[in-house]
Amino acid sequence: MKSCGVIVEYNPFHHGHAYHLREARKESQADCLVAVMSGNFLQRGEPACLDKWQRARVALENGADLVIELPFCYAVQSADYFTKGGVRLLQALQVDSLCFGTDSKESLDYEAFGTFSAQNESLINKTYQEMKNNGNSYPQQMTEVYRKLLPEWSLDFSSPNHILGMGYAKENAKYKCPMSLYPIKRVGNEYHDTTIQQNSFASATSIRHLAHQGHLSDIKEVVPSSTFKQLLEEEIISWNQAWPLLKYNIISSSIEELKTIYQMVEGLEYRFKEAALKATDFHEFVSLVKSKRYTWTRIQRLSLYVLLNITKPIIDSAWQEEYIRVLGFNDCGREFLKTRKKETTFNIITNVNQKNDKQLELDIKAGQVYSLFMNENKSQDYYQSPIYLKETEQ
Repeated sequence: MKSCGVIVEYNPFHHGHAYHLREARKESQADCLVAVMSGNFLQRGEPACLDKWQRARVALENGADLVIELPFCYAVQSADYFTKGGVRLLQALQVDSLCFGTDSKESLDYEAFGTFSAQNESLINKTYQEMKNNGNSYPQQMTEVYRKLLPEWSLDFSSPNHILGMGYAKENAKYKCPMSLYPIKRVGNEYHDTTIQQNSFASATSIRHLAHQGHLSDIKEVVPSSTFKQLLEEEIISWNQAWPLLKYNIISSSIEELKTIYQMVEGLEYRFKEAALKATDFHEFVSLVKSKRYTWTRIQRLSLYVLLNITKPIIDSAWQEEYIRVLGFNDCGREFLKTRKKETTFNIITNVNQKNDKQLELDIKAGQVYSLFMNENKSQDYYQSPIYLKETEQ
């Protein structure tokens, strides 16, 4: 069974995502599409607007055959770790190819870039360390690194999907049997666009922006009916619901306790403390903490680590676990899992119980905190079986 993977967030799932899945199947000629999807917290340091089960169902209804969860320890990270986690899971399932979107204006041989990066990792790290404290943000620093090492390539680390594409290529090249890569040019609105243009794929950013403002009628035409139904019927989660709990955590913690939080460096604990006492909402809080060196996204991710009281030993421990958490499948996805189950060393988890909950400890904690923001306080892990989409439902 030929397979192709996609690494996604679907926050929320829209017509552009459905296009990506169609193109992935077409380009790779895959029988089975495997989606590695972030759980309830996302790469940019935000709660997902809809929980992972709702997003997994829409993905299955619109082209995916199997949806597995990208663990929190990889999902809420910079691009290097996010891509590492996604590629790791696809490799564990011996997926044949990887398809990803790119918003780069220049064509790039991703496989050649990946090979160079994998073969020169120590040189790249050395060059990065030499310019690490120049006051620029991480994306700006990495752009400088690669322009120094590969001046003829004109690489730019400012566009999000292009950064992820380069990360996938780099991680993929490290494996003995790399997946074939299929970059798909982004169509429609740009990643950060907050407005919707007629007859064009909308960005998830613009959809969330309108949904949070209550303008749901404006997004009806740019999302599948199932996504629109979820946005109408479910509470749309954002940092607004999480802010009181974050503020409490910061105010009630000592400076020494905040200092132990993962990636709390260079005195950021003092900035967090001061900003939490002044800010009246999350947007104001991040505005007070961010700087040229520490971007909005970096502060949001750090805020999630504080919210969940995550320390470096917790992340290090989570990185050691080898499991595949199944969120949903159709008949094709279930058959694919059967063919891979005996061949992978990873534990394939379909139901959380006392035998495997230690492996998922951080993901379970994240789900429990996320459920606090929901009116129903629905369990995100225990008592949840994978979504099975029957052939008649597709």
